[in-house]
Amino acid sequence: MSLFRLDSSILGEQSTSRAVADTAEKAWSRTHPDGRIVRRDLVTSPISADVWTAAVSAGFVPVEQRSEAQAQAKAFVTSLVDELFDAEAYLLAVPLYNYGVSQHVKSWIDLLLTDPRIQGVATPPLAGRPAALVTTRGGGYGPGTPREGWDHATPYYRRIFGDLLGLDLHVSEVELTLAESNPAMAPLRDLAKQQLEAGHASAGKHGELLAQHVLAQAR
Repeated sequence: MSLFRLDSSILGEQSTSRAVADTAEKAWSRTHPDGRIVRRDLVTSPISADVWTAAVSAGFVPVEQRSEAQAQAKAFVTSLVDELFDAEAYLLAVPLYNYGVSQHVKSWIDLLLTDPRIQGVATPPLAGRPAALVTTRGGGYGPGTPREGWDHATPYYRRIFGDLLGLDLHVSEVELTLAESNPAMAPLRDLAKQQLEAGHASAGKHGELLAQHVLAQAR
């Protein structure tokens, strides 16, 4: 039984989304020490934009007439979707960039949506499987803030992962991650610390929940 982990932060070891996801992963491993973890890092192994173009165009060409690039793109898409179907639980670490979805994550999702097992099916393909979604935001986007409503990523993730794929989402959200490094946000540092602590606590609970769910299904 395996946990699929997705990372997409460009900040490496300084990434808050990775750190919070690490907390969820550790909770998973404590609860399910025999569980396997399959990792896909969209930054260390980025997806070329050309792959999506080839995968989409391949859908309009008979298999025997596809170019080498189209055939390779379709094979790559198949491997990505297989990766998802082979997992029993999911850990998705996805920061907010420029008020929207990271280009790395969007490229990955766009490829998934070219597979007939994902798009156009009557039942969400991963219906009921548990997922911990870790979202991080550099600023504040909550009710009453100057940029309330500017987070265009989290609703999208809920739509794709929850509504389209059918995952049972457990969301950990952390805001104000830039407070420590941005002098203009110095008055918000105490609040940022509270947000981070709450995010880790939430992620830990969700990691444990994922493992418990998988173990219960196996009995």
